[in-house]
Amino acid sequence: MRKILRVDVGSGSTSFEDLPADLSTYGGRALTSTIVAREVDPQADALGAENKIVFAPGLLAGTTAPNSSRLSVGAKSPLTGGIKEANAGGQAAGRLGRLGIAAIVVQGDPQGKKWVLHVSKDGARLDDGAAFWGKSNYETAAALRETYGPKVATIQVGPAGEYGMRNSTVATTDPEGRPARHAGRGGVGAVMGARGLKAIVVDDAGSERPPIKDPERFEKARKTLVEGLKAHPVTSQGLTNFGTAILVNIINEAGALPTHNFHFGRFDQAEAISGETVHQNCEDRGGRRSHSCMTSCVVHCSNVYNDKDGNYVSSGVEYETIWALGANCDNADIDAIARMDYLCDDIGLDTIEMGDTFGVAMEGGLLPWGDAKRMIELFEEVRNNTELGQKLGNGCGEAGKAFGVTHVPTVKNQGMPAYDPRGIKGIGVTYATSTMGADHTSGYAVATNVLGVGGSVDPLKAEGQCSLSQNLQEATAGFFDSTGLCLFLAFAGLDQPDSLAAIPEMIAAMYGVEQSVADTVALGSKVLEVERGFNRAAGLTEAEDRLPEFFTSEPLPPHNTVWDVPTEELDKVCSWSPVEAV
Repeated sequence: MRKILRVDVGSGSTSFEDLPADLSTYGGRALTSTIVAREVDPQADALGAENKIVFAPGLLAGTTAPNSSRLSVGAKSPLTGGIKEANAGGQAAGRLGRLGIAAIVVQGDPQGKKWVLHVSKDGARLDDGAAFWGKSNYETAAALRETYGPKVATIQVGPAGEYGMRNSTVATTDPEGRPARHAGRGGVGAVMGARGLKAIVVDDAGSERPPIKDPERFEKARKTLVEGLKAHPVTSQGLTNFGTAILVNIINEAGALPTHNFHFGRFDQAEAISGETVHQNCEDRGGRRSHSCMTSCVVHCSNVYNDKDGNYVSSGVEYETIWALGANCDNADIDAIARMDYLCDDIGLDTIEMGDTFGVAMEGGLLPWGDAKRMIELFEEVRNNTELGQKLGNGCGEAGKAFGVTHVPTVKNQGMPAYDPRGIKGIGVTYATSTMGADHTSGYAVATNVLGVGGSVDPLKAEGQCSLSQNLQEATAGFFDSTGLCLFLAFAGLDQPDSLAAIPEMIAAMYGVEQSVADTVALGSKVLEVERGFNRAAGLTEAEDRLPEFFTSEPLPPHNTVWDVPTEELDKVCSWSPVEAV
């Protein structure tokens, strides 16, 4: 039976307990959100001792299921004030699955103590982590491997998390041991830092894959999904060859690439920061395209980016990062973007939120538009926790207040990702109604609005966007965030009924339960209900399920469209009726 590992940073104790029967088929986001909703007061201070941080691998973690090693990190968010599930790839989740750990719940007041949690097949313990405190993420990962062994996976926070910055991440290590995969959104790193927990070391040496009730049934479903991924052009060609940055030219052509702090929908230098350019640089400089952030991956959408001299710069220079620190800031220097990606990883900052923050800061006159050199210099202000660094490290909303800017692209105080909602209205519904704040991964309507995956809905019209987003939000929470599967598997799932059905079939085979497509959608719906209940109890209202006013009044070139999805339709997506938190 899968276990919950309880960690009390006040007493320095750890204990295991059986996963409650009613949560036996919960994993990932379903588990983090349910535990947070049951155990954290929605009115609690997100950085206070009452908040808890929960780490949960998905239902299929540790198995041979493709792309099954996503890690969910849950807490009350210090950025949004509501519930948060942030999601990362890397190695840790798969290893937790092999150790039979369904969730790690960290609680208590550390009273100034600093900890490293060590987890293995022999149990768990809290070690003195004072020697690691103050180190950057790359320094920390190297020091932890030196102390605990070269093959461990780690979950950790950088300086931003230690400082309690609301734009701080939780990093996980990739197959090469680099802390380059991040649960980036909502400031979860600050919650981990507030618990005095620098890192979790996951050592699965001597462990075995989790038991499967019906191995033959599981293997048949697994093969169906793998074959579907290899047959789908997005997951076998586009993402594999050009990574997520393939979207730069696509979204730019669609007129929805937010440019100059969401003032324009096209960037005239997009080609210089495109996936094609990243691909060519990796080829020419001895880097690596078609890299995997986890060993179970069959898509290989990541990359290893080198400088002009062939030296490592960063791993996983992704679309969102390229847009945020590039087009959004009028910056066409891909090498500078890669350097800033490394700095975000090292300090522990979400690249989306940092790009939004810089865009607002540029609009407020802190630095010139497109000044990549100054952007890189300002990262050191954040690293050193200066007064200016705090203004930049606490998110886009805070930067708007600090620099007197009202053109601030946030929902629930969380910065918007790389799609302008006036040009792709389905993703605008997701931004507005997601329980997480502005979050493209909660319901990736871009797939249907722009890529023609799962059908086609005109991205420039309001009609059909709310039902599209609602269906995608439910499916995402159930099929992907709770199973630990990468969201990119949705491309095959949306177009191939057999690939989608293979996911609940693997769950059924693994746990010996009945699980259908409808059951998995229902799980996603229940997760959203729990999250909305928490948010309402925390004080969030209909007013937070809206886009900033400037989207409704400022037409977006080149299509000159405005945000016009009716608020009454948004409220139907959010189900604004009494809902219990649990």
